[in-house]
Amino acid sequence: MNISIRLEEKQDYKKVEYLTREAFWDLYRPGCCEHLIVHKIRKVSAFVKELSYVACDDDNVIGNIVYSTAKVVNDENKEFEVLCMGPFAVLPPFQKKGIGSLLLNCSIKKARELGFKAIVIFGNPEYYQRFGFVDAKNYGITTSSGENFDAFMALELFDGALDGITGKYYDSDVFKIDDKELEVFEREFPYKEKHITDTQIFK
Repeated sequence: MNISIRLEEKQDYKKVEYLTREAFWDLYRPGCCEHLIVHKIRKVSAFVKELSYVACDDDNVIGNIVYSTAKVVNDENKEFEVLCMGPFAVLPPFQKKGIGSLLLNCSIKKARELGFKAIVIFGNPEYYQRFGFVDAKNYGITTSSGENFDAFMALELFDGALDGITGKYYDSDVFKIDDKELEVFEREFPYKEKHITDTQIFK
């Protein structure tokens, strides 16, 4: 492999949507919706194009990471801007080879340079803790419904960045996907069979 990381370009868009679909297919639900989120997120003001990176094996796009702005709203209705990371995907044949780490480390470094305070995610703690993410409850941040759980995590981009920032977390409306919209978007891609896995059954 000859892996390089660079900013996403317009000609990458469809490739990124395809690889995101491949990476998330049947992972959390039959089929997936993450490729539609990637498609929509580039069209909203919350999209941070300076943090939209792709990983390439020579000229082949094999991974991507996307960020959007989000907010934490405290009890006094004061808003604080943070970053929402995702979707974040690597093509299945290239997973567990360190490519995701390259994308994440590169984008975290750039986010610091751009002056953002923190990144908030929903993800696997076993994976993201190695990059410094911790349970968001450590900072007094809950989901928009007031919940906390292991998969809801935050990363300060510099020491004390979240001091005095507590409240409920809200990401962009782009993450709310309509089933009909997804059905129409799916027609742009090759047919794939949807399956229900044991993981989905017992969630």
